Amino acid sequence: MKALQFDRFGSPDVIELRDVPQPDPGPGQIRVAVRACGLTPADWHVVDGLLADHLPPLPRGLGLEVAGTVDALGEGVTGVQVGDRVFGPAAFDGPTAGAAEYALMPAWARIPEGVTAEQAAALPTAAETAWRALDDLGVQTGELLLVHGAGTTVGEAAVRFALHRGIRVIATAGPTRAAALEEIGTQVTAYGEGMAGRVGALARGPVDRALDATPAGGRIDRADRPSPAGGSLPALIGLTGDPDRVLTVSDFAAAAELGVRITTEIRYDRMNEFARLAGEGVLAVPVARTYTLDRIREAAELSRSRRPGGKLMLVL
Repeated sequence: MKALQFDRFGSPDVIELRDVPQPDPGPGQIRVAVRACGLTPADWHVVDGLLADHLPPLPRGLGLEVAGTVDALGEGVTGVQVGDRVFGPAAFDGPTAGAAEYALMPAWARIPEGVTAEQAAALPTAAETAWRALDDLGVQTGELLLVHGAGTTVGEAAVRFALHRGIRVIATAGPTRAAALEEIGTQVTAYGEGMAGRVGALARGPVDRALDATPAGGRIDRADRPSPAGGSLPALIGLTGDPDRVLTVSDFAAAAELGVRITTEIRYDRMNEFARLAGEGVLAVPVARTYTLDRIREAAELSRSRRPGGKLMLVL
């Protein structure tokens, strides 16, 4: 089968499209014929050597989330059968991962009617991170939540989940996603200088909790470019009045220094709930562009720019 693979750590230039053996599903796993594989910032961290000490030796594959058709079942798997359309996280501890003609999955849910493979493959990482962040932050129905970085895939998923839970939301976002966020029922203001004042004017009272959903700890300005060190966490603390009422999904170093909450324990026990909400139109992650496997370097360049405008997808 064709698969993206790398046998040394470094930039995306180390990734190659190769002919490799099909993986066999282990106990509790399924194998899918991949139709779409979502790209995430975590992919480039893995290629750069993150978790190198916790995974088997190289070579390794790329791609952490997939959608496709069930091709084979591992020992002990029930409730799904060959031919079912499913989506979820891809196993990435072997020589291949999600960016391949066939991939293994340790968790999954059926793709709802009316949802394409590309739309489904965009969901797992963003939905899991956003759901977990809201739970770990402890935001409650009726509270006012600020989502900083709502134009990211995690940020938009968090906005959608929060609104569904009956939480009032103010969002910061760039011009690419601002109108779409307003359409689903949130108040939106821009990043950059004066952000705290604009949020305060929209809130007309205290901000109960704040979620930093930016890929670089809030270090973005009005043009979505890196801004000076320190990010926006101090501003979020100022708006809520308490670092314990702020959570970041990425800027862990600053969080430790400032007393801000973090969330790191990945949990895929809500996949069926994500599928249901996607089928109902509550959950959606915008797909910005699609690429074939042989265009991985082009996709990586846009992904790493931090301005992809939505989810980037490899399609087969």
